[in-house]
Amino acid sequence: MIRFLIDAQLPPGLARRFASRGYPAEHVNRISLGIATDLAIWRHAARTGARPLSPRTKTLLHLPDVNRAAQVVWVRIGNISNDALWRSIEPLLDEVVEALKSGERIVEVL
Repeated sequence: MIRFLIDAQLPPGLARRFASRGYPAEHVNRISLGIATDLAIWRHAARTGARPLSPRTKTLLHLPDVNRAAQVVWVRIGNISNDALWRSIEPLLDEVVEALKSGERIVEVL
C-alpha cells in the first residue's frame, strides 16, 4: 500500500481526500512537522514508508542522507483553490500510484 506525506505548502484536507480513495496520508501539520526541516520530513517519510507530496521536489531530493531510491510526488500546480487542486489530482491518483509502484523516483502532477 502506498502511503503519502503531504507537505506544508499543500492543504491539510488533501490527506483526508487521499484516505477517502484508500491511500493512507498524513499532513505534516497534523503530525507536528509543519515547521520541521526538510530532512526531518524525509526521515519521517522513510520511517513510515510514505512518499512525500510536495511542490518542492528539487530541494527535497538533494538533501544529505536521502536514500537514492527515495520517491516523491511533485505537485506542479499553481495557486488554486483546495477543491480545484483535488479535482486536478484525483483523476491522476491511480496513475501516480502505478508510477510509484513501478519505481519512478519523481512523479509529476501537472
